[in-house]
Amino acid sequence: MKKLFSMLAVAVAFSFLGLAAHAAADKTIKGEAQCGKCSLKETPACQAVVKVKDGDKTVTYYVEQNDVAKKTHGKICPAGSKAVFEVTGDVKEKDGKMVITPTKIEVVE
Repeated sequence: MKKLFSMLAVAVAFSFLGLAAHAAADKTIKGEAQCGKCSLKETPACQAVVKVKDGDKTVTYYVEQNDVAKKTHGKICPAGSKAVFEVTGDVKEKDGKMVITPTKIEVVE
């Protein structure tokens, strides 16, 4: 019985460590957002793209389409519309591009 409780305690500890590591991976970016298809002509389908100033250069983040992203896309589409987005989510490099999977998007007025 002691062995079972020890194993259970170890499993719970590793579960919490996994959650903490995932939460630590989230990043918040803030920058000008435009539609990747309609305004920038860079994506095959409508997708938010956020351009963030990082010193002298601009980093472009492609916002992964999910339910969170779809709720705010109307602020930047149709073509020519711009807004400032603050996006929190998991950032990864994919096919040489920075991609953020949003967990939260705020439109900064």
